Parts: sequence; structure tokens; C-alpha cells
Amino acid sequence: MKKLPLEGVRVLDITRVIYGPWAATLLALLGAEVIHVEMPKSGDTLIRLVSPGGVFPRNLSPGMMCCNANKYFVAIDMRKEEGKELIRKLAAKCDVLMENFKPGTFDRWGIGYRQLSKINPRLIYVSMQGFGNWGELWERPSYDAYAQGITGLAEITGFEEAIPVKSQAWIGDFLSGTVAAFTTLAALYWRNKSGKGQFIDVSQAEVLMRAMDWTWLYISLTGENRRRYGNRDPAVVVSCIAKAKDGFVAIAAVRDDEYLALCEAMGREDLEKFVDYEKRVENSEEIYKAVEEWVKNKSVEEILRKAEESGFAASKVMNSKDIYESEHYRKRSAVQIFFDPIYEELCYPFALHFSNAELKVLWSMRPVGFDNEHVFKRILGLSDEKLRELYEKEVIGKWDESIPTTAPPEGKENRAFY
Repeated sequence: MKKLPLEGVRVLDITRVIYGPWAATLLALLGAEVIHVEMPKSGDTLIRLVSPGGVFPRNLSPGMMCCNANKYFVAIDMRKEEGKELIRKLAAKCDVLMENFKPGTFDRWGIGYRQLSKINPRLIYVSMQGFGNWGELWERPSYDAYAQGITGLAEITGFEEAIPVKSQAWIGDFLSGTVAAFTTLAALYWRNKSGKGQFIDVSQAEVLMRAMDWTWLYISLTGENRRRYGNRDPAVVVSCIAKAKDGFVAIAAVRDDEYLALCEAMGREDLEKFVDYEKRVENSEEIYKAVEEWVKNKSVEEILRKAEESGFAASKVMNSKDIYESEHYRKRSAVQIFFDPIYEELCYPFALHFSNAELKVLWSMRPVGFDNEHVFKRILGLSDEKLRELYEKEVIGKWDESIPTTAPPEGKENRAFY
């Protein structure tokens, strides 16, 4: 069997909600052994209860499942001294520690980078915050909607005459988590050369700001705010979404030959005078109005056929179910149906493909504390007697039956997977 890219790397994941857990999940999907730490009983309460439309059957939690694949779940009360000591012992045996608690919390508990780097100088400590660990805003919490608002992303999203729009996808969490995983890989590479670990500070706000493409350069050059342009791209012309008779289409005609093909398809040879890209941008209002006028009287199928014949790009605006049922994405495992040993058949989106490694989703999440014995015995060498003592003192624990998404479905409580 081919080895996975991060096989042999061990990660201690003490993160909550989406942003942090997603970063650690990417490492787990790449083959790292990831140990996810929660509080006993309630676990990561907020995200375990994120279920659109209410609690799902079989104790499913879509919010939790979308960002915690292939991890081992332990439950430690880090407020207790013996809980902190367990974290120290685990950190001594890990390559990476990820956390997104309020800045200063782990230092105050004696398990911050300053303390843990003395125990394990090779440790890569990734701190994922809303605004970083210093600066005027460092103490503020951050969630996806908050981040989209405070960075100005929502302000440039939507139509000019309407209100700012929050992306329905958790882009602030998933993009920032992806960047955190990327920086971790860079630190692992650097450690292989230097032998040293390091502290990584990731700011969710700064990641979203960087994703706002040309916004900051535009302001520095013009002194003006970036406007909202709705479904038209003012910098890449033609690139838009327009309403047809029976749906919506996305159209892109960016190269000169594509633009001329679109003009011909629309019967608007008069617009060919704007083929020079600078003229296209300067006259984008006239061009986009012509495209929208042409599209509105045709069916989606007519437009797609014309695009294929003429040589520009056009697509129906798909809904989620269209993608879920797409043969293309199924064959590439981008939409992957797999059997979770606890939660049974599930769907997981996948975007990582290697020629020399076969990456798989093995499970989506675990109940609170499900892997306690496996992790504490195998990695720390704790005895059954010591584990009983830690359970009795409530230093470690498992799920709370009164909170459905923390507990396993009936009949799956003692199932072994190792």
C-alpha cells in the first residue's frame, strides 16, 4: 500500500468550531495522525449542534462532520492540572500543536508555546486567531460572518443598489484553515532542514483581506473604495452571470478570440471595436448590458449550444444537488460516498489527488472521548488503573447522552476500529 504524504507526522488538534478543525483535517486527510481534543461530556458544543434544519437522525452533526475527518477524539478537561499535564505529555510526542483559543489562554494555563517548546523544541505551534496574537484587535473573537464583515469582504459582495452580502459558504473559516495547514507544511519542511520548531500566527481577518484580490492596490492608486458590482466582473471582461428565460448562466469570454466569438454569437459585431482589453474594461457597462439583453430571451440550453459552437465559455448555474449527482465529480471522488463505521453511509467532498498516494475519508468524526483508551494507552502508555483514576477525577471523560450529537448512535458505543 502506498504511503500517505504526511504519514509519521503527529498533530495535537486543540481547536474549536470550523476554522481550526478544518486546518487539522487537511493534515489528517494527507495522512497525519491527528488527535482532536475536546471537553468531556459537551465536547465542542457549538459546532456539534450546528445542524441546518435541526438534529439529524443517527446523532449526525453536519457542522462537525464537514471538518473533522480521520481524527482520533479524546476528551480532556484542560482546566484541571492533571488535564494540563496530559496536554504537555502529548505535546512532547507530537510534531504539531494547533489551537484557536483566545490569545494568552494557553500561556496562562502553562501549555502555551513558551512552555511547550522547552519540553519539545521541535514542536510546530500553530495559533489560529481572528486577528492574530498582537495588535489593537488581538483580544476580539472571530467567527465567519464577523470576519466577512470586519474585513470588508461583505461590503464588496452583492449588488450596488442592495445591502452587503455574507457568503452562505463558510469561506472565512475554510479559506483561513487552508492557509493554516499550508503554513504548517512549510514549517515542517523548514524543520527538516533546521531541526527546529516554531510559532505560527494565523489571522483569519488577514487571510480574508488577502483573498480580496486587487482591492487594496486599487485603493492605494485611486483613493476610492471598491464598489459592489453584482454578477459582473469589472476587471475581467467578459465574466458574468446573467438571467436566461429558464434559469441562470455563467459566461466567460476573456481572451480576444473568445470575446469576438461572443460578439458574433450575439449578432453584435458593433461591439468588436472593444476587442482591445483596455477598451473592454473602459466600456464594460455597455458590453454587460448587451450580454444580459441577449441572454434574457434565450433558454439556458440555447446559450450553452451557442457557446460550444462559437468558442466561448458558458455554463448553467448549478445548484448543490446538480453537483452532488454529477458523474464528473463522482468519478473524481470530489463527491465521495463512503461508509463511516459509526455513522454509516455519508457524503464527503474531496479535492486532493496524488499520483503516488491514495487519499481516503475513513471516518467523518467521532463521539466525544471515543478514542481515549486507544490514544492514552498507545501514545502515553497509561495503564487501565491510571485511566480509571483519571475518569473518576473527571480529568478525562466521554459523551453526554443528553446531547445527541456528542454520543454514538445506539449499538455503536463500544465498537473497535483499531
